[in-house]
Amino acid sequence: MSRVKRSTHARKKRRAVLARTKGYRGEAHSSYKRAKEALLKADSYAYRDRRNRKRDFRRLWITRINAAARREGMSYSELMHGLRLAEVELDRKVLADIAVRDPETFRRFTERAREAAAA
Repeated sequence: MSRVKRSTHARKKRRAVLARTKGYRGEAHSSYKRAKEALLKADSYAYRDRRNRKRDFRRLWITRINAAARREGMSYSELMHGLRLAEVELDRKVLADIAVRDPETFRRFTERAREAAAA
């Protein structure tokens, strides 16, 4: 098998890694070996946290809905159960936004949920 000279491709690859690690602390932005290690870590954190972000936002929405529901004298679970029985199909993101921006509309949703749960 013939020999492959890698000079331009190797240089291009190293330059790309060092460009991505620009701004990192210590040798992680200047030494190729350390930069490559730092990028492996950074990419694994980014992958993990793209999934965790969804988890975190759902927790935030649930907390906001619960706080607004308790102002209306209901718990979060009672509200969600009542909304399901009333066939109100709003996801938590929209419901949390309504709870924060428009308390009057949210109060009407809690009344519908209470009526549906009572029936």
